[in-house]
Amino acid sequence: MRRRCRVIEIQNESFLRSNERERRGKRRFEIEQEVRYKMLYGQRIAETGNGKTLNISSGGVWFSTESMLTTGMPVELSMTWPVLLNDNCPMKLMIYGCVVRSNESGAAVAIERYEFRTQGRNYPPVPHPGFEVQMPN
Repeated sequence: MRRRCRVIEIQNESFLRSNERERRGKRRFEIEQEVRYKMLYGQRIAETGNGKTLNISSGGVWFSTESMLTTGMPVELSMTWPVLLNDNCPMKLMIYGCVVRSNESGAAVAIERYEFRTQGRNYPPVPHPGFEVQMPN
């Protein structure tokens, strides 16, 4: 069975006019990281691609895409987290949500849930801001 996300449309123009400045309720952080995305069609992967996150909050993420994504479709995002766990373990952030806006260059995803995962030892280290990473010989 194909799961389709709920897209809420607001049709009250007076509400839109009074909230034109900034409608986001969450603070957005400009985090630029490589991201992989998978568009899901039920249990199947309908489309995959790579991009970069441009900003992220606890409620959503805006990222660049290789093509226009279908609004309302479930999506899974995977990105390297820029901070190490215990200063030595690379982390990956998995985001599960729905595409709420899309154009030729990017898409916005409303986050339904997320989880942090540790990455394998073979994964290249993530440099911590202000620190130099040196690989053992």
